[in-house]
Amino acid sequence: MADKKEAAEGWPIVNGDYIAGDPESPVAVATLASHNEDIGANAGAAISGPCKTENLGVEKVVANIISNPNIRFLILCGAEVQGHITGQSIEALHQNGVDPEKRSIVGATGAIPYVENIPDEGIERFQQQVEIVNMIDSEDAGAIESKVKECISKDPGAFEEEALVISVDDAGGDDDDGEEVRPVAAETALLEARIRNINTQVKFIGAVQRMFSGNYAGKVQGIMIGLIFTLVLGGLFIFGALSI
Repeated sequence: MADKKEAAEGWPIVNGDYIAGDPESPVAVATLASHNEDIGANAGAAISGPCKTENLGVEKVVANIISNPNIRFLILCGAEVQGHITGQSIEALHQNGVDPEKRSIVGATGAIPYVENIPDEGIERFQQQVEIVNMIDSEDAGAIESKVKECISKDPGAFEEEALVISVDDAGGDDDDGEEVRPVAAETALLEARIRNINTQVKFIGAVQRMFSGNYAGKVQGIMIGLIFTLVLGGLFIFGALSI
């Protein structure tokens, strides 16, 4: 039998619209926009439920996984969330991590794929602990159940490190708590993403301007010295010519 470890006390540590099963199971199932979480749970998954947003929703999934070292597989199934593209965002996070300054998921195509509550340590743990199984857009109950059981049969045992507990701030609420997710208007998504990018770029531009302002002052000084030298040298040549 595969070696097991204790999940964090009170696991799952983050509330959500999911079904919790055996905490020693190696499988977690994210059904994305679909509400067929009972399929994964009945097949033996440790936790199964939807994940609708590419920011706080993803953070909750990560927090519940890394706080249980027994989970070694994350099955992404169910309908992809339109606009948010949550399944692809989770895959991108697992493969690429986040931009260290913007905290945006590298390579994610969702509207607002920002991970602000999970530190780098938690993201690295997520990447190392689980294998992603891509069944995005599949709602085939038989196929999902079969994949859960297949992963259980390949259980490599608990991750070598103890449970890692990360606090996820959901004071603003989240769609994964049972409320219907609202579509993100294209204009709103672009505006919010651009505001974040502008804030980062303003800081970068300020640093660049400070750097080049010194270079510019030096160049002006050099030009003035060169001009004076040229005038003096030209004057000497003219004076010499007149003397002859």
